[in-house]
Amino acid sequence: MSDDVTPAEMMAVAIARRLRDGETIAVGSVSPIPASACLLAQARHAPRARLILLGSAEHFPFDGGLQEFYNFAVRGGLDVFFASGAQIDQHGNFNLSLIGDPARPRIRLPGGRANGVLAFVARRLILFRTRHDRRVFVPRVDFVTAPGTTPPGVYRLGGLEAVVTDLAVLEFSPGRGRLELASLHPGVTLEAVRARTGFPLVADAPVPVTAPPEPGELALLRGAVRARLETFYPEFVRRQG
Repeated sequence: MSDDVTPAEMMAVAIARRLRDGETIAVGSVSPIPASACLLAQARHAPRARLILLGSAEHFPFDGGLQEFYNFAVRGGLDVFFASGAQIDQHGNFNLSLIGDPARPRIRLPGGRANGVLAFVARRLILFRTRHDRRVFVPRVDFVTAPGTTPPGVYRLGGLEAVVTDLAVLEFSPGRGRLELASLHPGVTLEAVRARTGFPLVADAPVPVTAPPEPGELALLRGAVRARLETFYPEFVRRQG
């Protein structure tokens, strides 16, 4: 990766390129990277995208608060939803509920209830992680907040599409029921990603490289997008310099 492109910028660009004009896209709280990706996509190639960004007064169109948002989502209103994951396994299951034995968990996490529902009602689910390591990418999650695949007859509008990290993009193959390496970010090796992934990682040979940010994308991220993001993620923007 070029020295002047940060991991957060690389992730934001990789995510933004997946978003389409006219989609309704929701980003949960404490998610500045996908929020910046949404603002970048809207500014660059998706001007008619409808953005729902929790924490942003400008991009939260529900007077009834979170309950009205959830009602909108379960009626099928979301094209794309973003979530993180304390744990993600090779089958696309992710855990935002607890760590340890479910009967006696070591840690209880706050994202279980909402993400367990929203993962089923959004047409596309994209996960993101700012640190790609074996604590996150595990052989088997301790608890399934939402599964990668669902049995026939179970209501689900869409499903998991991809996981974007600071090292790579993993795409979910519904037919094979697993995550597969789609691309490596510039300067990242296959060996480095495999060493930091706790399950066997299927990859094409050679592995494609994630296209680096174009000058216009970086200019928007560092200019108009950063200015808008600062209104609801000021600490993140300050850390980005």
